[in-house]
Amino acid sequence: MMHVVFNTADVEVLKKAMELDETLQGDIIEIKDDFSVGPVTDIYETYGYQLRRDWWKKVLEYSPYAHQLDIVDDKLTVYNLCNQLNEDKTLHIWIWMGQNAHDVCGYYWLMSQLSAFQGQVFVLYMNNLPFINEKGGIFYPAYLHEIQPKEFLKAKKLARPITLSEFEVDPDEWKKTGSENGLVRILEGGKKIVSKEVSYYDKDILSVVGVEPQKLLKLLQQFYSKSKLKIADTFFVWRLRELMKEQKLAAKGNWEKCWKDIEVMQMQTVHTESESL
Repeated sequence: MMHVVFNTADVEVLKKAMELDETLQGDIIEIKDDFSVGPVTDIYETYGYQLRRDWWKKVLEYSPYAHQLDIVDDKLTVYNLCNQLNEDKTLHIWIWMGQNAHDVCGYYWLMSQLSAFQGQVFVLYMNNLPFINEKGGIFYPAYLHEIQPKEFLKAKKLARPITLSEFEVDPDEWKKTGSENGLVRILEGGKKIVSKEVSYYDKDILSVVGVEPQKLLKLLQQFYSKSKLKIADTFFVWRLRELMKEQKLAAKGNWEKCWKDIEVMQMQTVHTESESL
């Protein structure tokens, strides 16, 4: 058995679950890209792949993760996975999916390449399912890593083969999503992904930026502590930079020194300071 997840934190919690249940034992594969943002048009073609890579290069610029662009190779991961499925027809893979756009888009991207292995590919979707949290209360997790390791004993019962019908319909849905050319994708329920404009989260991002200059790292911390939105920090900062180009926000500091040197403020702060000089 092999497991596929879409977040690094999911890897860790699944490892802990394996320690409690030997029947879950197996290699864990992480798909590292976040297909809920960025271009996915013609994603399996050289042109589409390069378009997405170029976009990520812009997003990761000045970030602590810039070097990861040359390390992450999900295409190679899938190539190796397909080889293993070909060589061992008894091998099953379990695709674990939380109820969020990141995981569901990752599922669509992955399963569209696995139609030749129908019967070997299983999915476990935590869709509107209650689990017990650390305090003993019932909650509905959006991400796998929110589930306690012992609760995976219950979650594994959800495993089912991806049907022939799904292998026909879901890749078409993913292709349709790509053709919509939106740079943001949200989950509306079930497996329904809806494309949005790149500015979809801008209002939420702007809401945490004050008049006074604030350290970028502190701003990120403040946003994630208050907001229920699960926006990647790289996408968040890229949108900040784009809003600065539109003169809706301003920054102080040297971007070459990465995020830690940057302070962000509303544009009117800059106007006020310049007027007082």
